[in-house]
Amino acid sequence: MLYAPPTEITTEIFAELPRELHKPSKLSPWVRKKRTSGKPPRSNAMAAGTSWLVGPAFDRAGNLYCADIPFGRILKLTPQREWEVFAEYDGEPSGLKIHRDGRLFVADHQRGLLALDSRTGRMDVVLDRANEEPFRGLSDLTFGSNGDLFFTDQGQSALQDPTGRVYRLRATGELDLLIDRLEGPNGLVLNKNETTLYVSVTRANRIVAIPLLADYAGVGKCGIYIQLSGGPNGPDGLAVDEQGNLIAVMAGFGTAWVFNGFGEPMFRIRSCAGLSTTDAAFGGDDGKTIFITEAAHGCILKTRLPVPVAGKPMYSHT
Repeated sequence: MLYAPPTEITTEIFAELPRELHKPSKLSPWVRKKRTSGKPPRSNAMAAGTSWLVGPAFDRAGNLYCADIPFGRILKLTPQREWEVFAEYDGEPSGLKIHRDGRLFVADHQRGLLALDSRTGRMDVVLDRANEEPFRGLSDLTFGSNGDLFFTDQGQSALQDPTGRVYRLRATGELDLLIDRLEGPNGLVLNKNETTLYVSVTRANRIVAIPLLADYAGVGKCGIYIQLSGGPNGPDGLAVDEQGNLIAVMAGFGTAWVFNGFGEPMFRIRSCAGLSTTDAAFGGDDGKTIFITEAAHGCILKTRLPVPVAGKPMYSHT
């Protein structure tokens, strides 16, 4: 079914990674892999080997953290818009969320699920395998209000290799495989009532809904929540507001769609800086500003909806 074109929302640049924090002279394994994959680079930044920002997340003090995939860095942007390198290590951080206790949890494509102490920067490996089998390559993660951690194991899955998986690591330590055989599971978020997990399936250009049964009894009948079209890739990062509206950031399309609880398009947020939009987070004094990472240019964009709605409180703030 077709809908009327949604209202377009513009963005502005909130902050831009300073030149000295880009690394155009360093050829990281991530960039080398992209260059030798046989595919043309998606952007000049990827070709040059500069930063690639993903996974924005705010702490209680208003600091914004994000991951820089090619150089294994966690970057910190203070409320005064001053950048610093919070952590740098041998890995490929792809998603980031903050625990209630202040630790930064990272979905690392190379090293698994990591946790960083926000005070000391100490890094611990929380999990790097499931049932003695190494993960294929983690992509993103999100917390439930009870401390359960959901994450995607994307690896190199795609239409010709539908081997992507979604897991739940319970707050008590048990690991559940929720669904497998997905074509590139990426960003994920719980709905307002935390009864359904939405997952971006990038290579199939859709968002799937995974009903969560009570008392860890498994999942209900999973299905396609939103089937998208257009764009060079598909949906990446997801976010939910207090009214249950879903923000879906389109990778390589310079767009974030806003859908209501029925999956109907309400708004189209357009990037003012480039096409490499990746993830979104709510922030600001009232929690009603949407912040979006534009990976290739190292930008943090911001915007507000015509009738601003606060984001669903993150586990870090509950």
